Amino acid sequence: QVQLVESGGGLVQAGDSLRLSCAASGRTFSTYQVGWFRQAPGKEREFVTAISRNSANMRYADSVKGRFTVSRDNAKNTVYLQMNSLKPEDTAVYYCAARDFPGNFIYRSEDQYDYWGQGTQVTVSS
Repeated sequence: QVQLVESGGGLVQAGDSLRLSCAASGRTFSTYQVGWFRQAPGKEREFVTAISRNSANMRYADSVKGRFTVSRDNAKNTVYLQMNSLKPEDTAVYYCAARDFPGNFIYRSEDQYDYWGQGTQVTVSS
């Protein structure tokens, strides 16, 4: 089992940047695929991005492509989400999630992830 803790959220203005972190503890993190999801008020949780266990593959939602970058440091048991050119529509609670998966296929459905963090709030003002 793995425990996930997100950090780095906050209140920023449109056009600003933020970097979220997802710190893992427990089992060997390097075997886990990690995804980022977000949930805006009144909306369903949606896929943002995910990274394979060895960083060989990443996928992004169209809404964040070119602005967000996911990366990981397995030595630090941490996955990062660099968010640039933030927009008000990026306002949401951001969650990281993990599943133990050795391959490079990227899962986009939240049902495919077994472990979740508590979330961190990102608010972008116009």
